[in-house]
Amino acid sequence: MKNILLILIFSIGLIFTSCEKDYLSPSPTSAVSASNYYTTEAELEAGVNNMYDGIQGVNILADTDVNNNHSIQFEYYLTEMRSDNTRTKSSEGEAAQFESHTITTTNGIVTDYYRSFYNIIFRANTVLENLGVASGAKAAQFEGEAKFVRAYAYFNLVRLFGDVPLVDRVIAPLETDIQFTRVASSTIYNLIVSDFETAANLLDDSSQTRASKSAAQGLLAKVHLTLGNYSEAKALCESVMSAGFSLEPNFKDVFYKEENNEVIFAIGYVGDDTKDSQNFSTEWLNAVGRTSGVNYVTADAVAILTEKGGNRTAYSYRQDALQPTQNQVVKYLPNGDESLGIAPTSSNPSLAGNDWIVLRYADVLLMHVEAIINLGSGISTTDPAALASFQAVRDRAGLTDVVVSVSKEQLLDERRVELAFENHRFFDLVRFGVASEVLSAHASANGYSFSDTDLLLPIPQREIGLSNGKLTQNPGYN
Repeated sequence: MKNILLILIFSIGLIFTSCEKDYLSPSPTSAVSASNYYTTEAELEAGVNNMYDGIQGVNILADTDVNNNHSIQFEYYLTEMRSDNTRTKSSEGEAAQFESHTITTTNGIVTDYYRSFYNIIFRANTVLENLGVASGAKAAQFEGEAKFVRAYAYFNLVRLFGDVPLVDRVIAPLETDIQFTRVASSTIYNLIVSDFETAANLLDDSSQTRASKSAAQGLLAKVHLTLGNYSEAKALCESVMSAGFSLEPNFKDVFYKEENNEVIFAIGYVGDDTKDSQNFSTEWLNAVGRTSGVNYVTADAVAILTEKGGNRTAYSYRQDALQPTQNQVVKYLPNGDESLGIAPTSSNPSLAGNDWIVLRYADVLLMHVEAIINLGSGISTTDPAALASFQAVRDRAGLTDVVVSVSKEQLLDERRVELAFENHRFFDLVRFGVASEVLSAHASANGYSFSDTDLLLPIPQREIGLSNGKLTQNPGYN
């Protein structure tokens, strides 16, 4: 957590960065704070935009301050690289701790992510506490957006770290018990459900790079799947399915035609702008800019994509031209690939403009199948509605054989090849109840060691130190 005491005292969380797309570019005076800055509706809207800037994170090329948060630009380490989908190229450095399940409590990437997402929560709480300066309609919109962002942040934190501190308002400097006391995950989920429900009731679908009604419903459906509330998940998926979204006919266009018909919620980036670009997609390559290659595709992922990917395969991974034994992630290529018809998103790949898709329609269709399977036998289904959702995803992939039943195992495989390298695989394995089995087998095959305690990340030692012992550590970490 970015030290909330320092944030409150020095207003670090309210330093705004410019952001095009749907965001404003406010330039407040120095030394502003939540209490003296939000006096008008326009100022509060700047605070709303600041929430999205927090999710966007800071491009590492613009990282002149060690306190900068990289947010989702570091998310692939904590998700894809802890699954059987990706790894580092050379198994070296701090990044390799994720693939080998040897993460230390001082891992800087974990600390950055934890701090980033609590800072996002702080920004959302600040907006919620200043709604009184906005008109009725705008106040409702801002409340919906802030509660969506807070729920999104907590959903990621609780899945990655388990029980975490619950900070649902801007806290005073001496309220360290709130900042450093872990509460039951069930309590965190209660807030997440409530916030997403409020967001869905207050918002419309006028934006794909800000919170929306369908984005709240889609992510809430995933929350309910995680909690085992399958009827609620099914209904929410069907609501999104009736909202006008559709699968892009060409799989490539999902990632290279931004704000397309399939995107429900994405984080916007602008190429060739150090403040609003992203660097993570360059890090997935080799010898591009200053990168050496991380988040490389595992042999296991190559095998299933080759077998079951259909026309998705070419736009999911490719052979590394410099090291032909290695395979790179193709989704979100910053420097393009002429042979695949992909144009660069910036003149400098380290200042990439590729938006990051948090939720898209194919994910919702497959969640719909998941809910129906679990409402039935929990093993497979022949339900026509589930088959239609499953068939639609496969048809787009060029796999047009008629589906007459879907098993839970088939669904997990389909989610893997459809959503490969989009930071879903680890969470899917946990939600489907097979994480220990799959990750243990993967670790054994690759000379790693995995135990069930590796399903949660360590609470950063930095935070435990700041808490003077109030914040406890997850099992399995010293």
